[in-house]
Amino acid sequence: MPSTEAPVAKPAFRFPSAFTILFGLIVLVAALTWIIPAGQYERVPSAILGKDVPVAGSYKPTDADPQGLFDVILAPIAGFYDPVDNVARAIDVSLFVLIIGGFIGVVTATGAIDAGIARAMVRLKGRENWMIPILMALFAAGGTTYGMAEETLAFYVLLIPVMIAAKYDALTAVAVILLGAGVGVLGSTINAFSTVIASDAAGVTFADGLGLRLLILSVSWVVTVAFVMRYAARVRADPTTSLVYDKKDANEARFLSATPGEAAAFTGLHKVVLTLFALTFGVMIWGVSIGGWWMAEMSGLFLAAAIVIGIVARLGEGKLVESFVNGARDLLGVALIIGLARGIVVVMDAGHITDTILNAAETGVSGLPPTAFILVIYWIEVGLSFFVPSTSGLAVLSMPILAPVADFAGVKRELVVTAFATASGMVNLITPTSAVVMGGLAIAHVPYERWLRFVWPLLAVLTLVVMAAIALATMLGGTRI
Repeated sequence: MPSTEAPVAKPAFRFPSAFTILFGLIVLVAALTWIIPAGQYERVPSAILGKDVPVAGSYKPTDADPQGLFDVILAPIAGFYDPVDNVARAIDVSLFVLIIGGFIGVVTATGAIDAGIARAMVRLKGRENWMIPILMALFAAGGTTYGMAEETLAFYVLLIPVMIAAKYDALTAVAVILLGAGVGVLGSTINAFSTVIASDAAGVTFADGLGLRLLILSVSWVVTVAFVMRYAARVRADPTTSLVYDKKDANEARFLSATPGEAAAFTGLHKVVLTLFALTFGVMIWGVSIGGWWMAEMSGLFLAAAIVIGIVARLGEGKLVESFVNGARDLLGVALIIGLARGIVVVMDAGHITDTILNAAETGVSGLPPTAFILVIYWIEVGLSFFVPSTSGLAVLSMPILAPVADFAGVKRELVVTAFATASGMVNLITPTSAVVMGGLAIAHVPYERWLRFVWPLLAVLTLVVMAAIALATMLGGTRI
């Protein structure tokens, strides 16, 4: 007799979390240290860069130091403490994220954010789509001038509720911030942490090749804005087309605390709080771009602002502390992801395989004709960027080696700088080794594989734009005769 029991449904495949992906990459890189020969370039101090730089042609094999199980376990811990380009540590960025969470928690407790969003939606009714190009222009300006990256983490908790209230989704907010600033870094013009350092390391001025980078920035920004606006319009017209539609209810409950449809009163106190809120971000931008601030100063700013806002809103000591702690707790996962991402680079450096990979790139481009050379350089930088997500770190590592090789290929060094900047910027839109990517996605509760599914068509178009630009520039005068 046939069974009447219903067949047991097989569980659907669930993509691993960001934590699993990053830890898996640490294991993979540790395994590579057992396979890839260890080696190292000689390094000399650079007065211009203030760092030690590798010397082209000086690569030599060195004693292997394969990374074992104990090293893998310690890598995320070391990832928090190891300095990134002698400027900041992952723990500094993680602490900044936690304090940002506390700051937002205090502001949210005043009710000003909900009331402000409700007022903004009334004012923008019918023109919500204009937020996208305006905000993306501002973020791109930050990216192309001073390499806006970690600073963007502060804006997610502000913009996600606005986008959700405007009938878009959390993924739209991520795209506006991450792609906006990212396309600016991709088309870095005067970015001190990308083109300026790379140009110095390559022995040219950052003004060399500026016109080409401006062209790449302009075209890439237009393409990216059109891509994001098209997706946003589709989601607004039919919410079921959202790539995070299954998280719609949870995100609305998480990011919109007001009752749906309830118009929060916008009081004078709310105006004062939001003025202080906006002023805090303005001071942060000033401090980073002009005042020489970094993570410690920014963390102190948001801590002080949280206290001031709590006092102005008369929250009381108990509610102020509780709101701050709860807000920081909401971003604890993000803070942990940042250290885990840095652990990948820690393992690779400890295994002495970073320079070996770079040496393979140096020897691989020798003898290529000019156009083929510049395109191969671009893809080499793409590959290196996955392992070294820091633009300044990659510039110091690769430019002293690859720029001199351009002389033998008859290619101007500024084109190598542009290939580096665009490749690094492109990869930093998706690489799981970047705390900016994984942190932003974690704040928005957007799974990593959904982000990849969303962004890959744009990456394909941007890659064609960049390759066409650098190849054409090489053929039209980017070569040394």
